Order: sequence, then structure tokens, then C-alpha cells
Amino acid sequence: MAKQAITLKIAGRSYPFSIESEKEEVYRLAEREVNGFLALIKQQNIRNWGEQDYLSMTALKFAIANVAARLSREPDDDDLGRLERLDEELDAYLNTLEG
Repeated sequence: MAKQAITLKIAGRSYPFSIESEKEEVYRLAEREVNGFLALIKQQNIRNWGEQDYLSMTALKFAIANVAARLSREPDDDDLGRLERLDEELDAYLNTLEG
């Protein structure tokens, strides 16, 4: 896979990366998303907050979204119970076909 050098600008600072060419769009979209959310937080003009505070809240927002997405994909007890019942029903059905 071909590597390429790109520079992303986050919160006014430039960061160089060497990435696989086909991942550039993902990096660019992430750059826009981070800067966009950072701008929204900064509009709140929270007193005594500096750049690090705004960046920390931006990071927290994305971490919360990541955890929520991961948790929503994990089956809960109800899901597991339904899957077990479905498995039993399938076994029973398949047993009737054999007999």
C-alpha cells in the first residue's frame, strides 16, 4: 500500500502524518469534524477556559460517542435470551425434519 504525507490542521496547529493513500479521506473528514465541534464549543465562551480545556471537551465528546457506539453494538441479556430461544426453535425444527 502506498504511503503519502499529509498535514492536518487541528485548532490552528499543523500536524504531519504519513498515511496509506486510501485513508486520506477518513483523515480529512476527521479533521473537519474535530475542528467543527471545537468551534461549536468555543462559541459558548466559557469563562477561564483556555485552548486545552476546549480541546479536552472535544476529545471527551468523541470518546463518549465511541463508547456509546461500541455499547450499542454489544448484545444485552434480552438479545442473548432471544438468540437462545431462536437457537432452540431451530434445533426443534431441524429435529422434526430428521424424524
